This record gives sequence, structure tokens and C-alpha cells, in this order.
Amino acid sequence: MKIAVCVNHVPDTETRIKVGPDDLSIDRTGVNYMLSPYDEVAVEEALRIREKFKGEVIVISLGGDAHKDTLRKTLAMGADRAVLLKDDGVRDSYGVAAGLAHELKSLVPEVVLFGKQSIDFDDAQVGTLVAEMLGLPSVAVVTKMDILDGGVVCEREIEGGKEVVETRLPAVFLAQKGLNEPRYPSLKGIMASKSKPIEERQPKPLPSKVEILSMHKPPAKPPGKIVGTGAAAVPELVRLLHEEAKVI
Repeated sequence: MKIAVCVNHVPDTETRIKVGPDDLSIDRTGVNYMLSPYDEVAVEEALRIREKFKGEVIVISLGGDAHKDTLRKTLAMGADRAVLLKDDGVRDSYGVAAGLAHELKSLVPEVVLFGKQSIDFDDAQVGTLVAEMLGLPSVAVVTKMDILDGGVVCEREIEGGKEVVETRLPAVFLAQKGLNEPRYPSLKGIMASKSKPIEERQPKPLPSKVEILSMHKPPAKPPGKIVGTGAAAVPELVRLLHEEAKVI
């Protein structure tokens, strides 16, 4: 079975993000990057599918040379091949999806995995866009996945509960945390990843459909206010909630 996983190279969740001087991008000075956490879950699921059904795990990322660090981690986890669609330009979700879909058409995988969203822009669009471009069914926010005789039964999160759906392969799946617990790369895997080549391709240039006009951090929250203690503070609390916070 051929399994493809599409991953992104994103700022570390512990990094303090600053807006760059152009007000259109982040200031990359001192920013550490990582494999997007939901994508890490997707890679782990791909490895588990390979362990059960045999085959090959191919990891794909679209971006600049820095994305090679993230691809190396997936190789260290156990992926068989890594492909960098090298593009140093800025692409919106549609542009990223188009580049990935073009590569996936040539690979013809039975299973395509994404994280449910990337933690940088949080658009949560690329995986479903790719599925549409490939003409494949997709299941998002997957927390459980069982492949049986070419069919797949998935459990996915919905508002206030879970939903069980069934589809056929080939298909696209968007992983949610809880689907599995990603493995740590072993020392043997880390050393082996250094000798595995990362294939480079040039994705087709594509103009963005969305333009970033400005980027700014949200305003700082006002300091808290102590209105008193005990039951005597209730009238003043109610007044503030009604007149200042306007929530009642």
C-alpha cells in the first residue's frame, strides 16, 4: 500500500511570535520551527498503516529549504521517502493545495493523510482542498481509523459528540489529536535519516487567490479588577457586568 503524508514546517508552539516590520509577515528572528503537531499524528498513523499492510510511506512538504528539517524528522520516525516541493514564495491555502495535489496525482497513493490543520495560519483548508482537486472522498477531524478490505471506517469529532463514517480507498484523511500517540524518533532512526535523500521538485507557480493586507497582534487584555469580597460585592459585580462588560 502506498501512503502519502503532507506536512508543514511551523513555528514552535513555545515561540513568542512578533509581527515583522512589513506588517505582512512574522519576524523570523530567533523563531524555532517544528513539524506541525497534527501532522505528526498523521505521520504516525501512516507508519502504523504500513506496519499492518506493508507498503511505503512518502512524506511531502511544500516550502523552502528550511522544510528539510521537518522532513528529516519524519524520516527519523520511519518514513521511507521525503519530497520537498521547493518554493520560497508565499502561497495561500489554495496555492499550497494545488502544488500538493499535482504531486499526489503522479504518486497515486491509496491513502493520503494530513493533520486536521496547520498551527501557523489555522485555515484548516488544505487537506479538503486537495481531496477536491484529486476527486477523492475525505474525512476530517479523524480520531479513529480502521481499514478493512479496501473500506475505511472512521470516527470523527463533531460539535457535541462523535460521528462514525465509512468510505472507500483511495481517500484523504485529516488527523486529529487522539488518533494515536506519535512515536519519538529512535537513535537508529535519526542516524538512518541522515543518509536518506530528500527528493526536490519544482511546483508549478500559481498566483494566490488571497492577499494579506496587514498582520497585527490582538490588543492586550485589560487588567483584572477586584470589586470586593463576599456577598456585599455582588451588586457591584452585576453593575460592572451590565454596564462595562455588557454581557448581561
